[in-house]
Amino acid sequence: MTQTPWGTLHPMRISVEVIPRDMDALREQLDAVTQLSAVDTVNVPDIHRFPLRSWSTCQAVAERGLRVVPHLRAIDVNPHAPLPFLDALDAANVHEVLVVAGDAPADMSRPVYDTTSEALVARIKRERPGTTVYVALDPYRQDFSSERAYLQRKIEAGADGVFTQPFFDVRLAAVWSELVRDVDVPIFWGATSVTSSRSARYWTRRNRAILPASFEPTLEHSRAFARQLADFARERGDHVYYMPIRVDIAAYLTGVV
Repeated sequence: MTQTPWGTLHPMRISVEVIPRDMDALREQLDAVTQLSAVDTVNVPDIHRFPLRSWSTCQAVAERGLRVVPHLRAIDVNPHAPLPFLDALDAANVHEVLVVAGDAPADMSRPVYDTTSEALVARIKRERPGTTVYVALDPYRQDFSSERAYLQRKIEAGADGVFTQPFFDVRLAAVWSELVRDVDVPIFWGATSVTSSRSARYWTRRNRAILPASFEPTLEHSRAFARQLADFARERGDHVYYMPIRVDIAAYLTGVV
């Protein structure tokens, strides 16, 4: 499948994240995604505890008629070795990727490098011209000014668009929409499913997310917010990115998108 530039398949693109535990689990999730007719894109994170690399799933996703955006962890990329994912992208004719910084393993069980997101963005643009490279915006990891400056550096390195970490309040998303209004690239605004108090604590304690007073850790609340965020993105000419966590994809998004 040949991927075309963003925005040509739907006025608003909708991406759903799938977890590549193994090929059977991936195909099961893709079956669910293909039932959501408004969804045209799948994001695949690169998770080292699973055997599949994000880019090794591209062919399977493309065969379903979906666009795929594999995540590429900058910290895993040896600056002195060939880029490990180029052949897989070429084989599946994939031209969109998401560069993330990546976290070092707690036990340092595998090699990591000093490669930054900016460096990997620039290298991909140099070695594979025509690739649309997205980068991450995390509204919680640092103060607003520092995160905005970090995003600007990645844009200056050649990034073409942005995927955000999940928001839980459109008022905060609206603030960030104002903060990045001069960053003239497409933005995928993120949302996720939070259906337990334990999951809510994960987001607030580990990721320092901000939950509004009206927040409820239920599927119903997550679905309602997913609709709200889609309206928010559509009004701005942007896109949405859903991360189903510990919930069936169809249960989360059927009737929402």
